[in-house]
Amino acid sequence: MFKSRESHASIPENIHSFRGMKLNFKKYGEGEETLLILHGLFGMLDNWTTLARQFAAHYTVYTIDLRNHGKSAHSNEMSYELMANDLLEFMDEHQLYTANIIGHSMGGKTVMAFTDLYPERVERMVVVDIAPKRYAPKHSEIIHALQDLPIDDISSRSEAETWLQTRIDEEGVRLFLLKNLQRTGNGFGWKMNLPALVAHYEEIIGDVKLSNHFERPVLVLKGAQSNYIDSQDEEDFEAIYDNLRIVAIPGAGHWVHAEQPALFYEQTLSFLQAPLY
Repeated sequence: MFKSRESHASIPENIHSFRGMKLNFKKYGEGEETLLILHGLFGMLDNWTTLARQFAAHYTVYTIDLRNHGKSAHSNEMSYELMANDLLEFMDEHQLYTANIIGHSMGGKTVMAFTDLYPERVERMVVVDIAPKRYAPKHSEIIHALQDLPIDDISSRSEAETWLQTRIDEEGVRLFLLKNLQRTGNGFGWKMNLPALVAHYEEIIGDVKLSNHFERPVLVLKGAQSNYIDSQDEEDFEAIYDNLRIVAIPGAGHWVHAEQPALFYEQTLSFLQAPLY
């Protein structure tokens, strides 16, 4: 059963203070409760625009670019503890004592790390198709393609896509990656900090060490056609999250929110608005 708790309208004095990365964000809606949304590896806040606008009918929604992604600051350092502290500083800066948080893939691991470190700052957590374990490398072809793309010689997005077609078969993946392409003074460049993501790739796919039980509501949404969460992972979730729901979304792979947005929204909103007991 969900447990009720006192709500906090404003941030108290003497709250944690870190010099984290300045995070780019977009804000939607004016709801009484706050909802933060975190993207996955190679993603950015714009991937969540449509769903953010839907959630904004009920919440004040912030979509956030994590460090080394989108328009957020670049750093040579990257770890889940650092990204959790970035999020803490973001909440402090915006006077958000608590929030509901959604995280997909790398963003999901960031949310779990944040909740483990600062459980008092989380109302409800939604983890999308990721477990806190280490994963086998799955992005080698993508990384090599991005590194090999002759970006200094590219004169248009269509030219970049044509080049990537020789290395990446799936059109959806190519278009997703090309959202990271931006015009510069002399041509094109990457929004993301590709060298840092490559340098810290092993950390990104690595495990998140969770040491504290979390009693508030947690929803794990997995794609029914995805292999990112298996039965052992579900047992591991149950061991640390006391108020847990695990829901498989039919017809979805790893990109649950993009492949089945209506079902994703329905399940997530139902969870977020369920009564606390």
